[in-house]
Amino acid sequence: MTDTPADLEAWATKLTEALGLPPETAVDIPAVLDLARDAAHGVARPAAPLTTFLVGLAAGRRGGSASDLAEAFETARLLATAERE
Repeated sequence: MTDTPADLEAWATKLTEALGLPPETAVDIPAVLDLARDAAHGVARPAAPLTTFLVGLAAGRRGGSASDLAEAFETARLLATAERE
C-alpha cells in the first residue's frame, strides 16, 4: 500500500470495519495527519502516533461526538504547537 489519499481512505474504511465501528464513522484524514505533523515537529517524532491515539481515546471517552473530537483535536494542536515556541 502506498500513501495516496485513496489508499489511506481504503485503509481507514477497512480498519473502521475491522474495529467494529459504525460504517458512518467519518475520519478526517487530513486533520489527523496535520495533528500528527504538529506533534512530530512540535514535540518529537514519536509524539505523532501517541498524540493521535490519545485524541481518539479522549474523544471516545467524552462521548465520541463531532464536538468531542474537535475539542480533543484543538487541545492537542494547541499544546503541540506551543511546544515549538
